[in-house]
Amino acid sequence: MTQRERVYKYMQEFGEITPMDAFNDLGVTKLATVISLLIREDNKPIIKEWTKSKNRFGETVCFMKYRIGEVESNG
Repeated sequence: MTQRERVYKYMQEFGEITPMDAFNDLGVTKLATVISLLIREDNKPIIKEWTKSKNRFGETVCFMKYRIGEVESNG
């Protein structure tokens, strides 16, 4: 199974994926690259969303969260 397949399957199963999810659960270190390939080469409808959280030091950090979007119909 490729990294693209793993990441897409993860989003199908869990609804979304973050860089930490990708690293901890899938061993993927460059999630943004994998997502870019899913969008450009595999034509997957992926939604990108900035989100905020606190790190272990209590500081606010921003990171991208990804989920599968709706497929547009031409009709």
